[in-house]
Amino acid sequence: MPSASVFQSPPEQVLYTTSNGAPYSEPYEAQRVSNGKGLGGPLLLQDFHHIDLLAHFDRERIPERVVHAKGGGAHGVFEATHDISDLCCAKLFGQGKKTPVTVRFSTVGGESGSADTARDPRGFSIKFRTEEGNLDWVFNNTPVFFLRDPAKFPHFIHTQKRDPQTHLKDADMFWDYLSQNPESIHQVMILFGDRGIPRGHAFQHGYAGHTFKFVNEQGQWQYVQIHVRSDQGVKFYTQEEGVKLAGENPDIHNQELFEQIEKGDFPSWTVSVQTMTQEQAEKFEHSVFDLTKVWPHSEYPLRPVGKITLNKNPTNYFAEIEQIAYAPSHLVPGIEPSADPVLQSRLFSYPDTHRHRLGVNYQQIPVNAPLVPVANFQRDGFMSVSGNQGSRPNYVSSILPLQYKKRDVSASAALHNDFAAASIDTFLSSIDDELDFKQPRQLWEQVYDDGAKERFVKNVSGHISGVQSADIKKRQLAIFAKVSPDLAKRISAEIGVTA
Repeated sequence: MPSASVFQSPPEQVLYTTSNGAPYSEPYEAQRVSNGKGLGGPLLLQDFHHIDLLAHFDRERIPERVVHAKGGGAHGVFEATHDISDLCCAKLFGQGKKTPVTVRFSTVGGESGSADTARDPRGFSIKFRTEEGNLDWVFNNTPVFFLRDPAKFPHFIHTQKRDPQTHLKDADMFWDYLSQNPESIHQVMILFGDRGIPRGHAFQHGYAGHTFKFVNEQGQWQYVQIHVRSDQGVKFYTQEEGVKLAGENPDIHNQELFEQIEKGDFPSWTVSVQTMTQEQAEKFEHSVFDLTKVWPHSEYPLRPVGKITLNKNPTNYFAEIEQIAYAPSHLVPGIEPSADPVLQSRLFSYPDTHRHRLGVNYQQIPVNAPLVPVANFQRDGFMSVSGNQGSRPNYVSSILPLQYKKRDVSASAALHNDFAAASIDTFLSSIDDELDFKQPRQLWEQVYDDGAKERFVKNVSGHISGVQSADIKKRQLAIFAKVSPDLAKRISAEIGVTA
């Protein structure tokens, strides 16, 4: 775990040195040929201090994340408050057990310098440093997403970025994609509703979105949806407030989280799960692997698991937040992925981007390193800095063998059954799937009050008014009409386009 914040305990005075540790007298010094007149002559190539200073400066920036580039975070602890041993054998869930965590919050589409108050989904990632290795929960602040077909993800993200010619954000690209992919409407209803701009990192929930599997010691398993619910409640900014703050203080969320923790106002979240048996899943009205839909709480109630509390700020943002690397494939015994195709793609994509951004040995970086010893046959590569696993043979050796903990055969069988029950056709989005509109319709008719409906219409109308193509507007209005004719009529009146 990173050391205590320098803002809590100022560091002792240290001696200034070069990068190789040699004492050096003057940071601003540059060696030059003397011309005898007191005015320095040409610089000397032998001046390692100066050349090293410039060379390092030229290489200070690493590639930013393709998505979730803007973010902030803190350290804390997860405490298991309830016994779920009947459900999962992961040791971090032992009742009363405390596990150190690091949490990173982020927007999705913006660059690293973009505003915290952009209307955007939020990333909500948690790294648990357990006695069985690191577990990463790579969540969002919404329980659904825009897509369920993994091949659509790069295309979707491209439409949220910048136009290839103008290098500007483009409303036509944004709504062109959404209007061609109706399964996105559930997330659209959330994004342009009140939850689209959280009032701060502490005032939002986190959701797995994907279905995972929890396996107990007997090898029995159930599907789960994981929820991390804010104990501070959910609060939001209006569109007008978000735009105003984007100009006045684009880093307000990161600033407020830091200040909350510094003054001892530690934010917390309650962790709960919904559970579903395989038999229940087979009878469920939609696929449990569909990332665009939720499980009704009335049928699958939340079961409490534990609490996360953030109580320590990072000492160094770059080392502990920018370099932290989360991946849904970082799992521990007792927790397994499901056949959700978007999750399966993410299992590859996240570690792959870390290898690109941080190097193949990114898990040796202190903030990513497990608390437990790592022993395998992954050696060498750029920046192997933890001893490279010493002199132990770099193959499956009879001379100095490793010990192996056998995996529960039942858990492996569960994985096989999971995929055997899945049909590829289930995941190919239909243009006219009535189920895609059922839950968004419930949001509009049963969840949003009159004020929330008015704000939603205003938020959508303001954004889609920037679209130049009338066809895109009409296509999206047709999708809103399938949610509710009243909703489409109200947006139509605002933007002056007939539904």
